[in-house]
Amino acid sequence: MTGSTVPHAAEPEPAPGWAPTRALGRAVLLAGLLLVAGVLLGRVDLIVLAAPFALGTAYALRRRPTALPQVWINPGDDGPLVEGGDVAAAVSVGNPDTVDYDLVVVRSRVSPWLRIDRAGFAGSVDDAPAADATATGGAGRSAADRPFVTSVPTGAAVDLELAGRALRWGRHPVGPAGARVATAGGLLVSRAVITAPVGVRVYPRTEPFEAVEAMPRAAGLVGAHHSRRPGEGGELAGVRIFAPGDRLRRIDWRVSLRARQLHVAATLSDRDAEVVVLLDVLAEAGRSGGVGGAASVLDTTVRATAAIAEHYLHRGDRVSLLEYGPGARRLRPAAGRRQYLTVLEWLLDVRADSSPHEPYDQVFGPQLLSSDALVVVLTPLLDERSAQMLARLARAGRFVVAVDTLPTDLTPPKDRGWAEVAYRLWRLDRETMIGQLREHGVPVVRWAGAGSLDQVLRDVARLATAPRVGGR
Repeated sequence: MTGSTVPHAAEPEPAPGWAPTRALGRAVLLAGLLLVAGVLLGRVDLIVLAAPFALGTAYALRRRPTALPQVWINPGDDGPLVEGGDVAAAVSVGNPDTVDYDLVVVRSRVSPWLRIDRAGFAGSVDDAPAADATATGGAGRSAADRPFVTSVPTGAAVDLELAGRALRWGRHPVGPAGARVATAGGLLVSRAVITAPVGVRVYPRTEPFEAVEAMPRAAGLVGAHHSRRPGEGGELAGVRIFAPGDRLRRIDWRVSLRARQLHVAATLSDRDAEVVVLLDVLAEAGRSGGVGGAASVLDTTVRATAAIAEHYLHRGDRVSLLEYGPGARRLRPAAGRRQYLTVLEWLLDVRADSSPHEPYDQVFGPQLLSSDALVVVLTPLLDERSAQMLARLARAGRFVVAVDTLPTDLTPPKDRGWAEVAYRLWRLDRETMIGQLREHGVPVVRWAGAGSLDQVLRDVARLATAPRVGGR
């Protein structure tokens, strides 16, 4: 960005917030002492020596500032920002006063998940870059973590550009930012003007994901999945005798000539399916390393949800989201590109929040889950209530697939004593719990990107054709 113009505002009124600096105090004190000494001692040379200090101070204060600087943050939202994408934000300082700002010190906080590599002023109004205006971020330290100095002429603004990379999904703040101004030759300084932080939306990076076409039960009117119901579609279901209402293009002439009676090709209808992605947010584990680094439970959950939603929405299916936690947030089922963008926005507010209460009844209210929906549960299985929830869904006859989001590189504690033994016992208890879930008919798979759910979806679709036992 280059220097911009401050928006037109009404005539500024005298505003508080300006204070004399120590330089002004020293100048007044020195001039006063010389004048008093010259008068008392009758020495003209002391009065002549005091004259430059007095005249210089008076000349610098001839035009006093009346308005404080304006500070605002431009997050640079030119489009959706994804993990690993480039961040381009700016902190602008404007001068609405009638006097120039001789010195402006600007500083801004930036979220650690927005790694700022380059920060500096693009240039002043006369295209002369300020001295010491550019910095390059070092290892482990943001380039924005320092004050920046420039000058701002009257009626203009300068931009402190912040360029870097987004490391993790979420809503990350740029700011608060503040500026202090010195004017009148450095004799007056303003109070710090602070502006509120501005959030930068960073969408999760969608991991590659593909799944087989097998769905437990496609119950919509139209779609890409082959259902078991006869109707208009592309999969042949058999040949039957022509009946009123059948289309002529469906006539099978070979069979009709042999049987000397009109026969038509019967097809299975193509219907859409409803996919419910359930996010277990009762617990968090692992340490997030951002894009390209280690993934925590929430990282895997959010990125896998985005990948699953993108895949099924691209195929024309309806996707809804539910949180298994005290918040019990939900996103209504819908299809299309607009639903995918809504899913990404919804995922930015996912937080792990433990609760001593059982959230099952709060999450699964009456008629929230369709009996034909495929329920994909993303859970680390760190809480017994999560396993009980999966078992209850399976006993209710739902088509459930559990995706294990616990990091594979979770390290045992390094403390001495019984910590390592307790960790091993917890691991064994967790494996036993997963085995019990599989005995209840809940397949548990680990998320591994593309093809993670292929075999499981085939098994679930095969089981869906068999009679189900259990009440809904």
